[in-house]
Amino acid sequence: MALTDEAIGKIKEMITSGRVRPGEKLPREADLAAELGLSRNSLREAVKALSLINVLDVRQGDGTYATSLAPSLLLETLSFVVDFHRDDTVLEFFEVRRILEPAATAMAALRMTPEQKAELGVILSAVTVSSPVDDFVATDLEFHRKIAQGAANSVLASLVENMALPTTRARVWRGMTEPGALQRTLAEHHAIHHAILLGDPDLARSWAAVHVAGIESWLRQTLTQ
Repeated sequence: MALTDEAIGKIKEMITSGRVRPGEKLPREADLAAELGLSRNSLREAVKALSLINVLDVRQGDGTYATSLAPSLLLETLSFVVDFHRDDTVLEFFEVRRILEPAATAMAALRMTPEQKAELGVILSAVTVSSPVDDFVATDLEFHRKIAQGAANSVLASLVENMALPTTRARVWRGMTEPGALQRTLAEHHAIHHAILLGDPDLARSWAAVHVAGIESWLRQTLTQ
């Protein structure tokens, strides 16, 4: 394993140093092994490990390439992990959302273009408190995804999206069982949107924190009962 770790480190150094750029093809296996001073077996194991986390793209009959290294691509591994979360860990995802989303919303208030702000309004107007819960929650997810994208930080946007998906079931559950949940959610969404329209990062951050904390508080109480 130590030899494989060394091989992984050397390949990563090739990429981070610019020796191989995103999208470029790596030297053929024999040449790369000689250049890095590695056995071909260690090199193969390293390539396999880095392809699993989307750093490398192995194309049969063609060769091995560095991927685009886009954050959304590299964080797909995180998405795979959270897909297997246990129900009793959903509160932990809400805790992470409570950390990330207020920061993303504050950044979005400063960075969203007028067109993006208008698009956010269109998303909000797509549902009412009379909409089916599934449609309401789907719009809820899209609303938060657009805000995260509006923060103009691709790493943060990917993290927010990956943390939001495991909480979908809890959001549907709340919408179906808690009186006034949809009205409250819609009102908070409009307050967040208004703060973004004003370009007020502190107000946007505060409303986002209230919004996520409210769902988390309801879920804690519900699970206790």
